[in-house]
Amino acid sequence: MGRMLPADEERGLRLMAVHAHPDDESSKGAATMARYSHEGVEVLVVTCTGGEAGSILNPAMDTPANLARMPQVRQEEMERARKILGVRQEWLGFVDSGLPEGDPPPPLPEGTFATLDVTVAARPLVRLIRQFRPQVLTTYDENGGYPHPDHIMTHRISVEAFEAAGDPQRYPEAGTEVGLAPWQPLKLYYHLTFHKDRILALHQGMLAAGLESPYAKRLGEWVDRAEDTGRLTTRVRCDDWFEVRDRALLAHTSQVDPTGPWFQVPLALQREAWPTEDYQLARSLIEVGVLPESDLFNGVR
Repeated sequence: MGRMLPADEERGLRLMAVHAHPDDESSKGAATMARYSHEGVEVLVVTCTGGEAGSILNPAMDTPANLARMPQVRQEEMERARKILGVRQEWLGFVDSGLPEGDPPPPLPEGTFATLDVTVAARPLVRLIRQFRPQVLTTYDENGGYPHPDHIMTHRISVEAFEAAGDPQRYPEAGTEVGLAPWQPLKLYYHLTFHKDRILALHQGMLAAGLESPYAKRLGEWVDRAEDTGRLTTRVRCDDWFEVRDRALLAHTSQVDPTGPWFQVPLALQREAWPTEDYQLARSLIEVGVLPESDLFNGVR
Protein backbone atom coordinates (compact mmCIF):
# COMPACT_ATOMS: atom_id res chain seq x y z
CA MET A 1 0.00 0.00 0.00
CA GLY A 2 1.43 3.37 -0.97
CA ARG A 3 1.46 6.40 1.30
CA MET A 4 2.64 9.98 1.45
CA LEU A 5 5.72 10.60 3.58
CA PRO A 6 5.22 13.15 6.37
CA ALA A 7 7.39 16.24 6.07
CA ASP A 8 9.59 15.10 8.97
CA GLU A 9 10.45 11.88 7.12
CA GLU A 10 11.43 13.80 4.01
CA ARG A 11 14.03 15.65 6.09
CA GLY A 12 16.34 12.65 6.23
CA LEU A 13 16.75 9.00 7.08
CA ARG A 14 17.23 7.86 10.67
CA LEU A 15 18.19 4.46 12.04
CA MET A 16 17.98 3.44 15.71
CA ALA A 17 19.85 0.33 16.89
CA VAL A 18 18.83 -0.96 20.34
CA HIS A 19 21.43 -3.07 22.16
CA ALA A 20 21.77 -4.64 25.59
CA HIS A 21 25.38 -3.84 26.54
CA PRO A 22 28.29 -1.74 25.31
CA ASP A 23 30.17 -3.85 22.70
CA ASP A 24 26.96 -5.43 21.32
CA GLU A 25 26.67 -2.59 18.81
CA SER A 26 30.13 -3.45 17.45
CA SER A 27 29.50 -7.18 17.06
CA LYS A 28 26.01 -6.95 15.53
CA GLY A 29 25.23 -4.61 12.64
CA ALA A 30 28.29 -2.39 13.06
CA ALA A 31 29.36 -2.38 9.42
CA THR A 32 25.77 -1.60 8.39
CA MET A 33 25.69 1.39 10.72
CA ALA A 34 29.08 2.64 9.55
CA ARG A 35 27.97 2.39 5.92
CA TYR A 36 24.70 4.22 6.49
CA SER A 37 26.36 6.91 8.59
CA HIS A 38 28.89 7.47 5.80
CA GLU A 39 25.99 7.83 3.36
CA GLY A 40 24.37 10.55 5.46
CA VAL A 41 21.86 8.55 7.48
CA GLU A 42 21.52 9.65 11.12
CA VAL A 43 22.31 6.62 13.28
CA LEU A 44 21.61 6.38 17.01
CA VAL A 45 22.77 3.44 19.15
CA VAL A 46 20.70 2.92 22.28
CA THR A 47 22.51 0.93 24.99
CA CYS A 48 20.15 -0.46 27.63
CA THR A 49 22.68 -1.23 30.38
CA GLY A 50 26.15 -0.15 31.40
CA GLY A 51 27.65 -3.62 31.11
CA GLU A 52 28.68 -3.43 34.76
CA ALA A 53 28.39 -7.19 35.28
CA GLY A 54 30.59 -8.10 32.35
CA SER A 55 33.77 -10.05 32.99
CA ILE A 56 37.12 -8.91 31.60
CA LEU A 57 37.60 -11.16 28.59
CA ASN A 58 40.90 -9.76 27.33
CA PRO A 59 43.79 -11.12 29.44
CA ALA A 60 45.81 -7.98 28.81
CA MET A 61 43.12 -5.90 30.56
CA ASP A 62 42.50 -8.27 33.48
CA THR A 63 43.87 -6.18 36.33
CA PRO A 64 42.47 -5.24 39.77
CA ALA A 65 42.47 -1.57 38.74
CA ASN A 66 40.28 -2.23 35.70
CA LEU A 67 37.96 -4.49 37.68
CA ALA A 68 37.50 -1.76 40.27
CA ARG A 69 36.28 0.71 37.65
CA MET A 70 34.38 -1.48 35.21
CA PRO A 71 31.45 0.95 34.73
CA GLN A 72 33.85 3.75 33.73
CA VAL A 73 35.91 1.39 31.55
CA ARG A 74 32.82 0.31 29.62
CA GLN A 75 31.68 3.91 29.13
CA GLU A 76 35.10 4.92 27.80
CA GLU A 77 35.15 1.95 25.44
CA MET A 78 31.66 2.77 24.17
CA GLU A 79 32.67 6.33 23.43
CA ARG A 80 35.68 5.18 21.41
CA ALA A 81 33.59 2.67 19.44
CA ARG A 82 30.88 5.25 18.77
CA LYS A 83 33.37 7.65 17.25
CA ILE A 84 34.89 4.93 15.07
CA LEU A 85 31.46 3.97 13.70
CA GLY A 86 30.43 7.59 13.20
CA VAL A 87 27.19 7.26 15.17
CA ARG A 88 25.45 8.86 18.13
CA GLN A 89 24.80 6.90 21.32
CA GLU A 90 22.46 7.12 24.30
CA TRP A 91 22.30 5.10 27.54
CA LEU A 92 18.96 3.96 28.96
CA GLY A 93 20.65 3.68 32.34
CA PHE A 94 19.57 0.21 33.46
CA VAL A 95 21.79 -2.12 35.49
CA ASP A 96 23.38 -5.12 33.77
CA SER A 97 21.68 -8.34 34.94
CA GLY A 98 24.71 -10.56 34.39
CA LEU A 99 24.56 -14.05 32.94
CA PRO A 100 23.51 -16.51 35.66
CA GLU A 101 25.35 -19.81 35.70
CA GLY A 102 24.38 -23.04 37.41
CA ASP A 103 21.77 -25.78 37.26
CA PRO A 104 19.34 -24.38 38.09
CA PRO A 105 20.70 -20.86 37.55
CA PRO A 106 20.43 -18.47 40.50
CA PRO A 107 17.84 -15.68 40.42
CA LEU A 108 18.85 -12.41 38.82
CA PRO A 109 19.83 -9.60 41.18
CA GLU A 110 16.81 -7.55 42.18
CA GLY A 111 16.37 -4.32 40.25
CA THR A 112 18.53 -5.31 37.30
CA PHE A 113 17.35 -4.72 33.75
CA ALA A 114 15.90 -8.16 33.02
CA THR A 115 13.87 -8.20 36.27
CA LEU A 116 11.92 -5.03 35.49
CA ASP A 117 8.37 -4.76 34.25
CA VAL A 118 8.41 -4.32 30.47
CA THR A 119 6.34 -1.15 30.59
CA VAL A 120 8.77 0.41 33.06
CA ALA A 121 11.83 -0.58 31.05
CA ALA A 122 10.29 0.49 27.72
CA ARG A 123 9.39 4.00 28.87
CA PRO A 124 12.78 5.69 28.24
CA LEU A 125 13.04 3.93 24.88
CA VAL A 126 9.61 5.23 23.85
CA ARG A 127 10.79 8.70 24.78
CA LEU A 128 13.97 8.33 22.70
CA ILE A 129 11.98 7.11 19.70
CA ARG A 130 9.72 10.16 19.93
CA GLN A 131 12.77 12.42 20.19
CA PHE A 132 14.93 10.86 17.47
CA ARG A 133 12.02 9.84 15.18
CA PRO A 134 13.64 6.88 13.38
CA GLN A 135 12.02 5.27 10.37
CA VAL A 136 13.91 2.01 11.05
CA LEU A 137 14.68 0.25 14.33
CA THR A 138 16.97 -2.78 14.78
CA THR A 139 17.22 -5.11 17.76
CA TYR A 140 17.39 -8.83 18.69
CA ASP A 141 14.90 -11.61 18.04
CA GLU A 142 12.73 -13.23 20.72
CA ASN A 143 15.67 -15.40 21.82
CA GLY A 144 17.90 -12.38 22.25
CA GLY A 145 20.22 -13.61 19.51
CA TYR A 146 21.45 -15.84 22.31
CA PRO A 147 19.59 -16.35 25.58
CA HIS A 148 21.20 -13.72 27.78
CA PRO A 149 18.43 -12.26 29.98
CA ASP A 150 19.36 -8.69 29.04
CA HIS A 151 19.23 -9.52 25.32
CA ILE A 152 15.79 -11.06 25.69
CA MET A 153 14.62 -8.02 27.65
CA THR A 154 16.07 -5.74 24.97
CA HIS A 155 13.92 -7.56 22.43
CA ARG A 156 10.84 -7.21 24.61
CA ILE A 157 11.16 -3.48 25.22
CA SER A 158 12.07 -2.81 21.57
CA VAL A 159 8.89 -4.50 20.35
CA GLU A 160 6.85 -2.73 23.03
CA ALA A 161 8.31 0.66 22.14
CA PHE A 162 7.95 0.11 18.39
CA GLU A 163 4.26 -0.61 18.84
CA ALA A 164 3.58 2.10 21.45
CA ALA A 165 5.57 5.17 20.36
CA GLY A 166 3.07 6.15 17.68
CA ASP A 167 0.06 5.98 20.01
CA PRO A 168 -0.58 9.24 21.93
CA GLN A 169 -2.60 7.33 24.52
CA ARG A 170 0.37 5.16 25.52
CA TYR A 171 3.22 6.42 27.68
CA PRO A 172 1.97 10.03 27.82
CA GLU A 173 4.60 10.68 30.53
CA ALA A 174 7.19 10.01 27.78
CA GLY A 175 5.23 11.91 25.16
CA THR A 176 2.57 14.59 25.24
CA GLU A 177 3.16 15.39 28.92
CA VAL A 178 6.76 16.36 28.15
CA GLY A 179 6.05 17.98 24.78
CA LEU A 180 6.90 15.03 22.54
CA ALA A 181 4.59 14.13 19.69
CA PRO A 182 3.87 10.47 18.86
CA TRP A 183 6.19 8.84 16.33
CA GLN A 184 5.69 5.53 14.57
CA PRO A 185 8.78 3.80 13.16
CA LEU A 186 8.00 2.09 9.88
CA LYS A 187 10.20 -1.02 10.02
CA LEU A 188 11.56 -3.27 12.78
CA TYR A 189 14.45 -5.65 12.12
CA TYR A 190 16.13 -8.44 14.07
CA HIS A 191 19.86 -9.10 13.70
CA LEU A 192 20.79 -12.44 12.13
CA THR A 193 24.50 -12.32 12.81
CA PHE A 194 25.18 -15.98 13.54
CA HIS A 195 22.85 -17.82 11.19
CA LYS A 196 23.96 -21.13 9.71
CA ASP A 197 24.34 -20.14 6.05
CA ARG A 198 26.81 -17.38 6.90
CA ILE A 199 28.84 -19.46 9.34
CA LEU A 200 28.96 -22.36 6.90
CA ALA A 201 30.15 -20.07 4.08
CA LEU A 202 32.94 -18.67 6.25
CA HIS A 203 33.86 -22.16 7.46
CA GLN A 204 34.09 -23.53 3.93
CA GLY A 205 36.06 -20.48 2.80
CA MET A 206 38.63 -21.07 5.53
CA LEU A 207 39.00 -24.73 4.64
CA ALA A 208 39.33 -23.91 0.93
CA ALA A 209 42.12 -21.48 1.79
CA GLY A 210 43.92 -24.18 3.78
CA LEU A 211 43.23 -22.46 7.10
CA GLU A 212 41.84 -23.80 10.36
CA SER A 213 38.21 -22.76 10.78
CA PRO A 214 37.06 -21.33 14.14
CA TYR A 215 33.55 -22.56 13.34
CA ALA A 216 34.10 -26.34 13.16
CA LYS A 217 32.96 -27.01 16.72
CA ARG A 218 29.92 -24.73 16.45
CA LEU A 219 28.78 -26.33 13.20
CA GLY A 220 29.34 -29.81 14.62
CA GLU A 221 26.99 -28.99 17.49
CA TRP A 222 24.46 -27.04 15.40
CA VAL A 223 20.81 -28.01 15.86
CA ASP A 224 18.54 -26.96 13.01
CA ARG A 225 15.24 -25.54 14.26
CA ALA A 226 12.07 -25.26 12.22
CA GLU A 227 11.39 -21.78 13.61
CA ASP A 228 14.62 -20.46 12.07
CA THR A 229 13.59 -21.37 8.51
CA GLY A 230 12.90 -18.34 6.35
CA ARG A 231 14.09 -15.72 8.84
CA LEU A 232 16.61 -14.11 6.48
CA THR A 233 14.78 -11.33 4.62
CA THR A 234 17.41 -8.63 4.25
CA ARG A 235 21.09 -8.62 3.28
CA VAL A 236 22.88 -5.28 3.49
CA ARG A 237 26.16 -5.20 1.58
CA CYS A 238 28.73 -3.54 3.81
CA ASP A 239 32.01 -5.39 3.20
CA ASP A 240 33.82 -2.07 2.65
CA TRP A 241 33.08 -1.37 6.31
CA PHE A 242 34.23 -4.65 7.88
CA GLU A 243 37.55 -3.08 8.87
CA VAL A 244 35.70 -0.23 10.62
CA ARG A 245 33.52 -2.79 12.39
CA ASP A 246 36.61 -4.61 13.67
CA ARG A 247 38.22 -1.39 14.91
CA ALA A 248 35.04 -0.53 16.80
CA LEU A 249 34.96 -3.99 18.34
CA LEU A 250 38.63 -3.72 19.36
CA ALA A 251 37.80 -0.42 21.08
CA HIS A 252 36.02 -2.52 23.69
CA THR A 253 39.38 -3.62 25.03
CA SER A 254 38.07 -5.21 28.22
CA GLN A 255 35.68 -7.45 26.30
CA VAL A 256 37.58 -8.39 23.16
CA ASP A 257 40.83 -10.33 22.91
CA PRO A 258 42.55 -9.20 19.69
CA THR A 259 43.98 -12.71 19.32
CA GLY A 260 40.57 -14.36 19.79
CA PRO A 261 38.21 -16.09 17.35
CA TRP A 262 36.50 -12.85 16.25
CA PHE A 263 39.55 -12.05 14.13
CA GLN A 264 40.65 -15.45 12.84
CA VAL A 265 38.92 -15.14 9.46
CA PRO A 266 40.87 -12.76 7.17
CA LEU A 267 38.89 -9.73 6.02
CA ALA A 268 39.52 -10.54 2.35
CA LEU A 269 38.02 -13.99 2.84
CA GLN A 270 35.03 -12.54 4.71
CA ARG A 271 34.39 -10.07 1.91
CA GLU A 272 34.43 -12.85 -0.67
CA ALA A 273 32.50 -15.49 1.27
CA TRP A 274 29.78 -13.33 2.85
CA PRO A 275 29.90 -9.57 2.14
CA THR A 276 26.65 -8.65 3.91
CA GLU A 277 25.17 -8.18 7.36
CA ASP A 278 21.82 -9.89 7.64
CA TYR A 279 18.45 -9.20 9.17
CA GLN A 280 14.91 -10.44 9.61
CA LEU A 281 12.20 -7.91 8.77
CA ALA A 282 9.94 -8.50 11.76
CA ARG A 283 7.45 -5.63 11.29
CA SER A 284 6.75 -3.35 8.37
CA LEU A 285 4.05 -0.72 8.07
CA ILE A 286 4.95 0.00 4.45
CA GLU A 287 5.06 -2.01 1.24
CA VAL A 288 8.54 -3.47 0.67
CA GLY A 289 7.98 -5.51 -2.48
CA VAL A 290 9.65 -8.82 -3.16
CA LEU A 291 11.99 -10.24 -0.54
CA PRO A 292 14.88 -10.57 0.02
CA GLU A 293 15.76 -6.89 0.13
CA SER A 294 19.16 -5.22 0.27
CA ASP A 295 18.41 -2.00 2.14
CA LEU A 296 16.94 -1.40 5.59
CA PHE A 297 15.30 1.70 4.12
CA ASN A 298 13.68 -0.19 1.24
CA GLY A 299 10.21 1.31 0.84
CA VAL A 300 11.16 4.39 2.87
CA ARG A 301 13.50 6.09 0.41
